[in-house]
Amino acid sequence: MFTRRAALAVALAALGSGALPTATAAAHPRSPATAPVAVLPRPTGRHSVSTRSLPLTDFGRPDPFASRPGPRKLMVQLWYPTGSPAPAPHPRNPAVPYTDPGTAAALEADWGMRPGVLKGVGTHARAGGRPAPGTRSAVVLSHGRGASRILTSGLAEELASHGHLVAAVDHTYDAAAVRFPDGRLVLGALPAEPDDWDAQDRLEVAVRAADLRCVADALGRRRRPLAGVAVHRIGLLGHSLGGAAAAEAMRTDRRFVAGLDLDGGLFGTTVPETGLDRPFLLLTSSPDHETWAKWRAHHRSWGRHLHLAGGGHLSATDVPALADAAGLRERWPEPLFSDYLGTIAPHRAATVTRACTTAFFDRFLLGLHRPLLDAPGHRHPELRFLWTRGT
Repeated sequence: MFTRRAALAVALAALGSGALPTATAAAHPRSPATAPVAVLPRPTGRHSVSTRSLPLTDFGRPDPFASRPGPRKLMVQLWYPTGSPAPAPHPRNPAVPYTDPGTAAALEADWGMRPGVLKGVGTHARAGGRPAPGTRSAVVLSHGRGASRILTSGLAEELASHGHLVAAVDHTYDAAAVRFPDGRLVLGALPAEPDDWDAQDRLEVAVRAADLRCVADALGRRRRPLAGVAVHRIGLLGHSLGGAAAAEAMRTDRRFVAGLDLDGGLFGTTVPETGLDRPFLLLTSSPDHETWAKWRAHHRSWGRHLHLAGGGHLSATDVPALADAAGLRERWPEPLFSDYLGTIAPHRAATVTRACTTAFFDRFLLGLHRPLLDAPGHRHPELRFLWTRGT
């Protein structure tokens, strides 16, 4: 999969251009009136969850992707625990929309989804509210190339329900679309097929890692911290290229105490050659990749490489939960659908990914032992332990 890391961007560009959907989709169109509505899996933690989005500007760093010179500007979405237990749905305090209409339309077009599907996605977080007393850990989340922070909303809600503050950053000009408070909608502008992938990877991963450090700066401010509380332990979570960015940010900044890579080849970073000296977990759909093998040989702390049997590259995101409502099986050609969504049932992909992620950050941010990461267990038969270091 990772030796063809441009494949998804190229295929999705074709989907957005109108070259697809396939003949199958044309022969069997799904009427919006009869299309199912997607709902994110309900969080399993004891806390209710709130969310809000904030702009963040790094005045000390010019944006290398912007058409006009200026500082790097980001949008960050926070999910955080607000109390216990989670309140029942109420018309006066409904769950927040999945995303704004402009971002939804751009993402639907880029990813070949049925128009309007993202408007109806059911979430479980509510607007407003203060972080629960004692919230001191944060997970900074980096999305995949050409994706969006919203596509890991379900995982963010889950972590927040277990007591973690989650700060998901949209990497501007990389994300499919980023809506700023002044109304601007900044679309993705990175090349789908660069002439030199190695140079492009190094550039993008360096920019992403700096974005993550910028978020850490804001979270750790003594005055007016980003989340309203000063966090003391920060972890990193990244999907696809976000996983490489998480590894690079850990290599360059010791404030990040642990990192988790969801199916991301370690491109654009020297981590495969140097390893890391803090806990790092790989949870992958592919059994192995050369950058992972190099990392294992050089890693110097607690580490795991776990394989999700039957998984696809997008199994750790919200996409499996959206696939039916979005008509992806009809709209995406084979082998794109099977490569990126796999054969595992969506609810099982979510269950296993959430369990591993919460167990990891509970252990290394909160100091709570979770036996799931010690050895294979009967509750998660899809999980394969490919490599372990440390206890």
